[in-house]
Amino acid sequence: MGKTSKDKRDIYYRRAKEIGFRARSAFKLLQLDDTYDLFSAGGGGMVSRVVDLCAAPGSWSQVLSSKLYANADEANAALLANRPKVVSVDLQEMAPIPGVACLVGDITSKATADAIVKHFEGSLADLIVCDGAPDVTGLHDIDEYMQAQLLLAALNITTNTLRPGGSFVAKIFRGKDVSLLYSQLRTFFDEVTVAKPKSSRNSSIESFVVCRGFRPFDGFAPSMDSLLLLDHKYRGDADDGVNDDGSRVAARLGPAAVVVPFVACGDLSGFDADKSYALSSSSSAYVYRPPVAPPIHPNYYTYQQQQQKK
Repeated sequence: MGKTSKDKRDIYYRRAKEIGFRARSAFKLLQLDDTYDLFSAGGGGMVSRVVDLCAAPGSWSQVLSSKLYANADEANAALLANRPKVVSVDLQEMAPIPGVACLVGDITSKATADAIVKHFEGSLADLIVCDGAPDVTGLHDIDEYMQAQLLLAALNITTNTLRPGGSFVAKIFRGKDVSLLYSQLRTFFDEVTVAKPKSSRNSSIESFVVCRGFRPFDGFAPSMDSLLLLDHKYRGDADDGVNDDGSRVAARLGPAAVVVPFVACGDLSGFDADKSYALSSSSSAYVYRPPVAPPIHPNYYTYQQQQQKK
């Protein structure tokens, strides 16, 4: 969200600054919720415990806080009582958000999983979201592989912190070999859908997997002490991962093992994320707004200090 970036012409970038979101990605979660009603726990209830993985700078956590709390006073009271409804995790330090417990931690660490459960007083999360992505290289094959590994790391900590029946939403880069990832996710969830929010640029290969109905197959033991290995001991008893007696099994893997629905989210008649809009209109002049939450300790601060010493 740089001051001189071409993103100044991005309508979602500008709307995020006007509303007070830290990044335009907040609209992606809002549009996913419009389509999937992510905050409904079923049976007329609402989710009460949410984890935001790879959360920095915190735009998704802002959305989660606004959805789970009636107002800022209620959110602040929850933090004072040490009973947050939202736990955000990232390797980078993040500016505080009302109602959100911010953890600086590694999503591959057992200590991070234990800290999440501790914040929920021993309970498991109802919903886990992850908008994390690696620094892209522009080489799609490498970027897709790195994103897939990040997704599997997020899935691993999810199996340790998500309650049965819960939901998982994560960013994914769609490519020619992505069907294997869909099959792997299908072994843990009753329903897996790929969604493309309207605010996500058409030129981007990003989409989001929306996984609902967490139900691991029989014999699966979640662990943060080892990598999540999904390449052996798979039985092909049923494509949907359920035996005739109702028990859960690992679904058959392969390029044609599962067909995942693809859904476009958001108001399709609304703003186009790939279009540049005029900064000023006939009714109002463009006013620059600084970033909502500047970086706390970015790497370039160290570089600037070194240059000043010279």
